[in-house]
This record gives sequence, C-alpha cells and structure tokens, in this order.
Amino acid sequence: MPSKKRQERIARILENLRSTGGASLKDLAAGLDVSEMTVRRDLDLLASEGRIRLVHTGAVLPEDAREGGRLSLSDTRSAGSEEKMRIGQKAASLVEAGDVVIIDAGATTEWLTRSIPPDLPVTILCFALNIALEAGRHPAHRVVLAGGAVKASTLVCESREGADMIRRYRANKAFLSAGGASENLGVTCIDAEEAELKKAAVATSQARILLADSRKFGRVTPAWFADLSDFDAIVTDPGISLEYVEIVRQLGIALHVV
Repeated sequence: MPSKKRQERIARILENLRSTGGASLKDLAAGLDVSEMTVRRDLDLLASEGRIRLVHTGAVLPEDAREGGRLSLSDTRSAGSEEKMRIGQKAASLVEAGDVVIIDAGATTEWLTRSIPPDLPVTILCFALNIALEAGRHPAHRVVLAGGAVKASTLVCESREGADMIRRYRANKAFLSAGGASENLGVTCIDAEEAELKKAAVATSQARILLADSRKFGRVTPAWFADLSDFDAIVTDPGISLEYVEIVRQLGIALHVV
C-alpha cells in the first residue's frame, strides 16, 4: 500500500496528465517539488497498473483514459480525412526497420504513426501528444517526446528547449505536414512557434518527406519553415494540379500520389 504522501503525489500526477494529456519527468518533478527519480518511481507504478503510458521523457495518458475521449486529431468525419488517411498509410510504407524518424504534428502524421507496423523496430522523435500516444502503443517503437507548453488545438508541445532537443538528434527521415506549399513563398504553417520545431526537423534529417493533401499546393500560411526544394519526397492525393506536378518534378522531388 503506497504511503499517504505517495498517494497524494500520484493523485496530483494524474490530475496534471488529465488536464494536459502528457508531461515530462522534469516538469512533473518541478511541480511536485521532488526529485525526478521519485517521480520516475511513481510513474513506473502507474504504468504497471495500466493507468498511464511511459514515453522517453515522461508520461502520457492511455487513449481511453483522457477526459472527453481519445487524444486524437484524425477524425474520420472531417473534410479530407480519407485523403489524409491514404497519405499517412503510404508514408508509413517508407519507414524501414532501424530508422530514426521525426514525425511532425497533425492528423495526416497521426495516420502515418498509426500505420507503422507494430513490430517494426524504429525510433520516433515527435513533439505532439497524439503522435507520442500512437507511437507508444507498441514496445518495438522507441518514442522520444520533445516537451513544452501544450497547444490545445494541435496538441503540439511548444518550447525553445524542445526545438533544441530535436536539433541534437540526427534522423534518417523527417515526415512533415504543412498549411501551405508554394513554389515561390515556400512551405508554411499557421503558428510561428510550431514553425521553429519544423525548422529543427528539416535541419537535422537526412531525408525530408512532405505529407500534404492537394489543397495545400499554391496556398500560403503565415509562418515559413522550409523551401519546397528542401524536400526529397512528397506524398499527396490525385487532386494535385498538373502545374505543381511539373514543379515538383523539375525540382527533382520524388512524388507519391495516392
């Protein structure tokens, strides 16, 4: 039977995770004013009871334990959901055993994560809670979550330290999503802080793969993070215009249309 003090710590840990979806070991220790080793022992106990899921730098709630339902962006009823699913599934076929991959935030990248074979040994570096949760469901997938303040609308953990952590890694492949992809104005997203995480992923990866449905081509959103020519491959749907098919081919980018 855990001591009263430990029971109180565990209750506070669960309260934190219910409100945020996930937290790092460092943040939990600071909030409880105890050592990281103490928190790690508490998390190990909770994980053994199936009440949380451990990730490399902390913990997340299992999908059925989060208040309000599953921690997910991949709503099959939303616009373009079928295209996102196909793009994600094709992208998953590009992941190989032993790869170290960076997986961006978003619904399409959640489909990618969900579609990676459960027994495929890979290391997945991510900065969004839904990606960490999906990846962490399978023991063969080593998950590294770059932490920070959670943005409710995207489930992204935003922080300078998180971007620095991504830069310290070297990945075989980075799978990136975007709000827009323009020949002249580059590949963009909505949020400037999220763009810093994406820039770090582009800078530290051997191969960069853009996952974008056809509506994104020719569109521009506020925060730039890469040029179209920075990508080695693009996965999209058959709605991509002939103009952009030609642009992509002229840039020497492998194009996968699914």
